[in-house]
Amino acid sequence: MGTLGKVVTGAFVGLVALVIVAVVSAIGIYNTCITNEAAIKAQYAENQNNYDKLFKMVAETAQVPTMYAKDLKDLYVSTTQTRYGKGGSKAVFQFLREHNPTLDAGLYKQVQQVIESGRIDFESKQASLIDRKRVYESEILKTAVTGSIAKAMGFPKIDLEKLGIVTSETTTAAFESKKTEPFKIR
Repeated sequence: MGTLGKVVTGAFVGLVALVIVAVVSAIGIYNTCITNEAAIKAQYAENQNNYDKLFKMVAETAQVPTMYAKDLKDLYVSTTQTRYGKGGSKAVFQFLREHNPTLDAGLYKQVQQVIESGRIDFESKQASLIDRKRVYESEILKTAVTGSIAKAMGFPKIDLEKLGIVTSETTTAAFESKKTEPFKIR
């Protein structure tokens, strides 16, 4: 084989190697995009699950003081009727020292703790979703070569705007107007 044959063979081998590298790179970019989109969707679903859990925990925990107050009232009425009859005590002077049941404030603190811990956990999940989207957008979709290849393959295939964080109308209004007021506790 002559020099020209060696050059042509070398060029062909180089071209085949370049095509293989390009195909392997494209497959890698495709797999990375699929993995990132799956992670974003999974984090969004986890956030929904976490938020649902928070509301159920608060609702269930908040029922305890209501049930306790009702049970306490029923107990108090029953105890009073047992002591004094259905009409209560008719005594003009009654010098008895009674121990009346009280409503335990600890139950309300428990509801407050459930809300606080649930909010902290939910905020953490929201931050994770934000970070997953940031990685996908900045490190893959918006880089020069990788982003171009990913876009050519049709990425993103998910609507990243629809998979955003949950926020309140108050927060949205504050960020739109660039103004906020002090919190009103009462």
